Amino acid sequence: MQSSTGNTNNSLNFLRDIDQRGKIIATYIWIDGSLTLRSKNRTLEKKVTSVSELPEWNFDGSSCYMATTENSEIIIKPVAFYPDPFLGGDNILVLTETFTWEDNTYQKLVPANTNFRAFAKQIFDAKLEEEPWFGIEQEYTVLAEHTRFATRPFGWPSHGFPGNQGPYYCSVGGNVAFGRALADAHYKCCLNAGIKISGTNAEVMPG
Repeated sequence: MQSSTGNTNNSLNFLRDIDQRGKIIATYIWIDGSLTLRSKNRTLEKKVTSVSELPEWNFDGSSCYMATTENSEIIIKPVAFYPDPFLGGDNILVLTETFTWEDNTYQKLVPANTNFRAFAKQIFDAKLEEEPWFGIEQEYTVLAEHTRFATRPFGWPSHGFPGNQGPYYCSVGGNVAFGRALADAHYKCCLNAGIKISGTNAEVMPG
C-alpha cells in the first residue's frame, strides 16, 4: 500500500519524464485582487536565459477581482523567473507585475490594485547606490479541511481546539510537528528553484 506522498512523488516523476520536444512551459504567476495567487501556462520555443526574453501577456481581470467587465484586460509583465521544481527540465516559474489600462483610450498602463511592487520599485530605484538590508518572514497554515461549512488546520481535532501553545514551536515528532513532510518538501522546492530561503521552523500553532 502506498502513501499519498508516494503517489504525489510518482506523479511528479512522471511529469518530469515526458518529452516536451524542445518546448518550454512558462508558468506566469501573479497576485489577484483578493491577494491570492493565480497562474497560467505559456509554451515558449526555447530555453529562457533572461527576463527580457519573456513576452508580456494578459488575462481577464474581471474574473480575478481586479477589473470590471467593461474594461477587464490586465497586462502581466515578467520581472523574475526561476527553474520549475515541479515540472523540472528547462521549465520555469515566472513572477509578474500586473497593470490595468488607465481608461478606455487604452493609451496608458497603471499598476493594478494589488501591484504593490511597482510603488516599492520606485523607492528602491531612487537610491540604487544604497544596499538595503531587510528580512521577510512568511508564515503559512496547512489546512486539512476547507469547505463552506468548516475550516480546520492540519493537526487540529475534528471538533474543538488543540492543546495550548507550548509544545508546537520548533517542535520535533509526529505528535506535535504536524505537516513536517509537506513543509520540508516546500523547503526543498525553494532551494531547487534557486529561491533564497534562510530556513524554516514550526510555529506556535499546530498546522
